[in-house]
Amino acid sequence: MLSIGEFSKICKVSTKTLRYYAEIGLILPGEINPENGYRYYSIAQLETMLLIIRLKSYNFTLEEIKQVIESGELNEEKLYVALTCKRKDMKKQLHEQEKSLYQLECDISNLKSGKPFLSYLDDIDVELVEVPMMCLLSVRKMVQADNFADEYSVCFGELLGRVRKENLTIDKLPMVLFHSNEFSPFGLDTEFAVPVREYVTGTRDFKAGLCLKTVIKGSYSILSSVYAKQTKWAEQKGYGCTGALFEVYVTDPSQVTGEDELITEVYYPVRKI
Repeated sequence: MLSIGEFSKICKVSTKTLRYYAEIGLILPGEINPENGYRYYSIAQLETMLLIIRLKSYNFTLEEIKQVIESGELNEEKLYVALTCKRKDMKKQLHEQEKSLYQLECDISNLKSGKPFLSYLDDIDVELVEVPMMCLLSVRKMVQADNFADEYSVCFGELLGRVRKENLTIDKLPMVLFHSNEFSPFGLDTEFAVPVREYVTGTRDFKAGLCLKTVIKGSYSILSSVYAKQTKWAEQKGYGCTGALFEVYVTDPSQVTGEDELITEVYYPVRKI
């Protein structure tokens, strides 16, 4: 047996951390002296500790690590599933970091060349258009920002399923309307819609009328900047917002190989003040 100090030295983990791990049931001492409370660990527990250290280096939470370790015995199948899921998460995070790094380099380059930090807003075009009446087949729900991609797939899958089942005719591109007046921790009041020609249960008339329109190519991360530019344009030209902002998806996110292939139309309903 190894004393807690010896175990700590070999694994390079503080005794305070080992006591905390024991407190949450992650790795318990192999033996505790009833007379003095001294803690001892077995040689076999070194491998368990090495597993914990390795999984922590992969950004596993302690709770996730506990789920991998079952009754002190390693479940290889569960470990394989956990590692492959974590690999997917890390690749996603890496992709996000690469995008942020690229944007950072662009901002630094612009500042070095004497351009204002938000000069990219000048490249966002806004035009005034009249949007005709549509018949929308839609589903409306509260959606958390982090769940939008999943809800996009689920809701449009449901709507397109109805289109096929009821032999409806798609009239225009799929769209999403945002009815929330403000950002809420409970989610955004979101309506996923497919314009169709026929009137059936679940359809409604939608007439946006006069709108500001911006076409963007690439990542959805620029959407906030587009909304800001449209809002500023409306204020400068004497227009006020009259309804839900909405986005029309020219390209299907599930069918493109990269974000640079995405094309989205952003609409901001307005009227002259």
